[in-house]
Amino acid sequence: MYAIIREGGRQYRVSEGDRIEVQSHPGPVGSEVVFPEVLLYGDQTGVEVGRPRLPDVQVHGVVEGAVKGPKLRIFRYRRRKDSRVRRGHRQGYLAVRITRIVRGAAG
Repeated sequence: MYAIIREGGRQYRVSEGDRIEVQSHPGPVGSEVVFPEVLLYGDQTGVEVGRPRLPDVQVHGVVEGAVKGPKLRIFRYRRRKDSRVRRGHRQGYLAVRITRIVRGAAG
């Protein structure tokens, strides 16, 4: 069983037990997160596609903690002007372990 969810402007294909990194938002470690925007749901019987989303499917997960993405190096240079700027950036993410995919309004 798998689902495609939308979170933070991105889409993720998830199954139970998967670990995903979503845009960082506040939440203590161990708290439950619900992703209500499910775009596609698939299991042994077939695939169900939402238009644009499936209202009776939810994806539940548990927050594992904050992680950082890869280091990005930003280097700006203006030729003949003796102007150089070097910066770095690491995007913050929230690691979430998918615990279950619930079909039906019971949630």
